[in-house]
Amino acid sequence: MMAASDMPKGALDGLFVLDLSRILAGPTCTQLLGDMGATVIKVENPITGGDDTRGWGPNYARDTDGNATDLSAYFMAANRNKLSISVDLADPEGQATLRHLAARADIVIENFKPDGLVKYGLDHATLCAAHPALVYCSISGYGQYGPNRNQPGYDLMAQGFGGMMSITGDPDGVPTKVGVGIADVMCGMYATIGILAALRHRDQTGEGQHIDLSLVDASMAWLINEGTNFLTSGKPPVRRGNAHPNIVPYDAFECSDGHFLLAVGNDAQFTRFCDALDIPDVGRDPRFTTNLGRIENREALLPAITPAMRALPKAEIMRRLQAVKVPCGPINTIPEALGSDQAQARGAVVEMTRADIDQGLVRLLANPLKFSATPVQYTRPPPRFGQDTAEVLETWGPKPDA
Repeated sequence: MMAASDMPKGALDGLFVLDLSRILAGPTCTQLLGDMGATVIKVENPITGGDDTRGWGPNYARDTDGNATDLSAYFMAANRNKLSISVDLADPEGQATLRHLAARADIVIENFKPDGLVKYGLDHATLCAAHPALVYCSISGYGQYGPNRNQPGYDLMAQGFGGMMSITGDPDGVPTKVGVGIADVMCGMYATIGILAALRHRDQTGEGQHIDLSLVDASMAWLINEGTNFLTSGKPPVRRGNAHPNIVPYDAFECSDGHFLLAVGNDAQFTRFCDALDIPDVGRDPRFTTNLGRIENREALLPAITPAMRALPKAEIMRRLQAVKVPCGPINTIPEALGSDQAQARGAVVEMTRADIDQGLVRLLANPLKFSATPVQYTRPPPRFGQDTAEVLETWGPKPDA
């Protein structure tokens, strides 16, 4: 195994991030930055016991005596490659410490309510004025301005307000959120992109800037085709379950022993699909030979193809369709997905060593980026609350007066 000293440097090696965020959107961003080599200092509140998600069980890494630690599975999902320091923002000494670290930082990221850091002297206006090269990213529920700016931001509210829930779920059922905090995660992705773009600008001009990003703005942006479907037609999209508004057939279908996924992306694939399932007449029916025709005649098409699929087991359907290059696939459980040959080949799960944890390690979802020259590194497992305070303050903190 290659020694840590021999590992190539990460793409963001040398960047210093002061992370004042918590929960998921901000931590998703800073974990990505840390994975790519940035030094990330995660600031946690000693009054509350740190990031809220440390207490979001029921699943926790356990210590060598079998006791639950403050490393919840939720917290560990977004907090590797960071150093945790315990600092009280309400304490003037703590504020001074953070202003000192901000002076050293390339990036500051926070997710307080708008103007929530003004009283501490840690808001973007104060720090950017003091440090013109600083890239400062603010994440909030609705943004730094607008009529809802003071409303709290949670993933569920963003999925609802932004329109995503109106198109997710059974057509006759209750509007449904995505099964994970996707509004938070996508906001964290946008934050990462914005920060990297701002760093590029800074490196060219010496000028930092403030990035104002909201969960709701991000949620509306990733309405993608359904958003532009509405803007083009004026017709509000509807819930279709697993079906696609612009492609037919594209759905989860019943077979004799369960369900599978089918995604017919073009007209030639549809003809091959029908031939493979021994219903060639359907593939040549003029109502169905084009995707537009299949969309317009969706209600007639589905009864024509579903009996053939219900009559066959999943393995046989997939064998036939894969043989003629028609896209199809299983509906894996999470254990099946993470245990698959594909996941193992691509390194979807990473193990990180922690001597104070039962079995000496934690298992995490890996970063999906595969760099050829600056590979993602897993140098620090998710930290216990405040574990790096002394190290960080000794290395980068204010020095006592001589």
